[in-house]
Amino acid sequence: MIQIKNPPVTREFVTLDEGQLHLRRLPGGDGVPLVLLHASPASSWFMQGMMLALRKAGHGATILAPDTLGNGDSAAPAPDHPDIAYFAGSMARMLDALGIEKIDVYGTHTGARIACEFAAAYPERCRRLVLDGITEYDDAMREAVVSNYAPKVEPDAYGRHLIWAFNFCRDQALFFPHFMQDAQHRLSVPMPPPEILHRITLDVLKAMDTYSKPYIAAFEYRAFERMGLVQAPTLLLKPESELALLNASVARALEILPDARELALPPGEAIKAESIARFLAGENA
Repeated sequence: MIQIKNPPVTREFVTLDEGQLHLRRLPGGDGVPLVLLHASPASSWFMQGMMLALRKAGHGATILAPDTLGNGDSAAPAPDHPDIAYFAGSMARMLDALGIEKIDVYGTHTGARIACEFAAAYPERCRRLVLDGITEYDDAMREAVVSNYAPKVEPDAYGRHLIWAFNFCRDQALFFPHFMQDAQHRLSVPMPPPEILHRITLDVLKAMDTYSKPYIAAFEYRAFERMGLVQAPTLLLKPESELALLNASVARALEILPDARELALPPGEAIKAESIARFLAGENA
């Protein structure tokens, strides 16, 4: 991960019906703005390294990274049980408030579902699409993760919710799903460094009442039923460090998306950014 020291990334808020949506901006020149959509249960804080890497890779247009409603410093979602279409709609409303008509969009995990739905529901507003970690779970897995993955945890007089939040984040680097802690579900990815675990734990604690809403929406999303509506040229990323389940789903997505290509990637944010920048510029990624 790129070390961020006094970066040129600014922070701002956009007022929606729900309240204020927080976003980070890396100002740029002419060109279609790029929106980066983060994974759950984090925030746009984790997009800053990618923003800087993209600029270093030659992507000169403005880059925006919002906090999904219910995450980070953004307001809570209005519905009790929002779906991914709701979150995609909130992105369209954010663009309206910013006076932006058309974007390129990158999404990872939950952000990939929101990006996919945005491209499907608002084809005239999406020029190019990058999906990084997207699948559609079978009924048994969907039921299991919706029921167990993102529990609602109440503050505890002895601070046990603080310990829970850290271990919730840590366990996601050890198992998938994190609540199935056996050899079959053990991951082989390295443990994030303590400062990253600390930061994502802060994001969970900050949004303790609402972090589960984007998560549940993502797990319930029927991605393969919606991909056929995507008109934008699409790049499907296959990082070596990604969950095997997500990388395996790329083959199915290629069968559905009208205009898509896949790209296997070695570890490294710079390499990913360079590949995305080439794709957005119309070159072979």
